[in-house]
Amino acid sequence: MSMRQIPLAIGPTEAPSFDNFLPGMNAAAHAELLALSGSPATLPLYLWGPAGSGKTHLLHALAARCQGSGHGVGWFDAADPQPWFWLPEWRLVVIDRCEALGEAAQQASFALFVEAAAHGTQVAAAGRLPPVDLPLRDDIKSRLAWGHVLALQLLDDAQTRAVLQRQAQHRGMPLPDEVLSYLLSRFDRDLAHLMRLLDALDDYALVRSRHLSVPLVRAMLAEQGPGEALSR
Repeated sequence: MSMRQIPLAIGPTEAPSFDNFLPGMNAAAHAELLALSGSPATLPLYLWGPAGSGKTHLLHALAARCQGSGHGVGWFDAADPQPWFWLPEWRLVVIDRCEALGEAAQQASFALFVEAAAHGTQVAAAGRLPPVDLPLRDDIKSRLAWGHVLALQLLDDAQTRAVLQRQAQHRGMPLPDEVLSYLLSRFDRDLAHLMRLLDALDDYALVRSRHLSVPLVRAMLAEQGPGEALSR
């Protein structure tokens, strides 16, 4: 179903939170979002920026904090099938990847906005473009624009390295600098993709009882291809 409660993440991957988000040049947006998460709010919140800038991480952090306070959260992605249903116990409704909302999803999103307004529920959304440039109906763009609109930027090379090293440490996986340099020279600094690649490398190394190294990365990419590794 497209409607779902957001479970708190479990397993070896560190769950997205405000604490483990590395702000970098997004410090002001991070601080504003953190302040908003600590007080009741009904104005919409919209995060925009390029892929890998941390939009979905922050949406998950917001959802986790809401759930941690004992409230329900509804999460909708542009790719989720229709219909989308509303539950009155939700305190937060998330709509991710707004730039990819099709006609049916736009209609469903508008209905969610109406329900949220009627119940005093926060709507938090994210997309790659500012509201005015989204390929959406005007009534949805206006709703995304009338609240808090925060722009996010990609981390620089040093900050991306820090995030990947922290995730590797959380997994108990040594990540040599030469491996990081190899990955960052061949893949975009899209953290979502890099995190999936790190997970794939961890599994590949564990199965073979080997430490991460550039030759091991080359072997995995030759065996699986980057597309398969990133699709995990």
